[in-house]
Amino acid sequence: MTDHPKQLVQGASVLVLGGGPDAEREVSLVSSRAVADALESAGVAVRYEVIDRLSAGQLAAMGGDVIFPVLHGPYGEGGPLQDLLDRDGRPYVGCGPLAARVAMDKMASKLAAARIGVRTAHAAVFNPRDERSPLDAPLVLKPIHEGSSVGVHLCHGSAAWAAALPLVLEDLREHPGRSYMVEELIDGVELTVGVLDAGSDTARVLPPIEIRSATAFYDYEAKYNRDDTQYIVDSPLPEGVKEEIQRSALALAREVGVRHLCRVDYLLDRRGAPWMLELNTIPGFTGHSLLPMAAATVGLDMPRLCATLISWAIRDRRPMK
Repeated sequence: MTDHPKQLVQGASVLVLGGGPDAEREVSLVSSRAVADALESAGVAVRYEVIDRLSAGQLAAMGGDVIFPVLHGPYGEGGPLQDLLDRDGRPYVGCGPLAARVAMDKMASKLAAARIGVRTAHAAVFNPRDERSPLDAPLVLKPIHEGSSVGVHLCHGSAAWAAALPLVLEDLREHPGRSYMVEELIDGVELTVGVLDAGSDTARVLPPIEIRSATAFYDYEAKYNRDDTQYIVDSPLPEGVKEEIQRSALALAREVGVRHLCRVDYLLDRRGAPWMLELNTIPGFTGHSLLPMAAATVGLDMPRLCATLISWAIRDRRPMK
């Protein structure tokens, strides 16, 4: 790519949205501000708006030729905001409503992975009326529609399950729309792979990143606040693993119908087999975030990455009905 980032945007002004009503609001505020700053540094006209939930009228009143929603969680990343963006009619970065919903739903994305032969751990929907787990320990108890390790409980045995159960039930009382899943716990190394423009003939799969957390569990604090987590871009992996996770990440993105960008997370078990964890369609853009980190190693610094995403949104604009 030789064009200046401003040229990629084709003179369009960009509306960057951040915030939202979800548990990852604070991360979204940092990510969205970083996107706005990157575009502004490239000379792009940016309007930055912090939102909660939006009405169609509120969105219509906000200027901008192209919309870059940088929200994380079930409202901003999982379909409802995308419904609104579709009705608004302006081009926007990221998935359409259906793909956003499938990707945000960890059970649905695991089923999509299984359909195309991508290895993923056994899982079941959590039944809050049943004190017994549908899977044997060790296991993970976590929300189906949240990210950033929000609400995750690692249960290595019956005592941990018994301790987690009242916490989950209380969380469900506080968040009536939330649902949980139980998943087999894979003991291994966490890897992540970024995918750009999956639906095109020029799709690009970024180098994988190995995550070495200083804590036993790579939780919210380790992801965003601690400075002792190590990220090794294109780290040495067992033979064939890099090719397998890059190939499966692209295949999964295409199976779900992802547009423009995503990040697929894996666990590499002690035998050297990778297991797909989840699919993120609006990954973070903070200083600790992994997709921008990998993109920078292939010549896409933040201004160029953000401008390129805008150019794809313009290219893929849906015709007005």
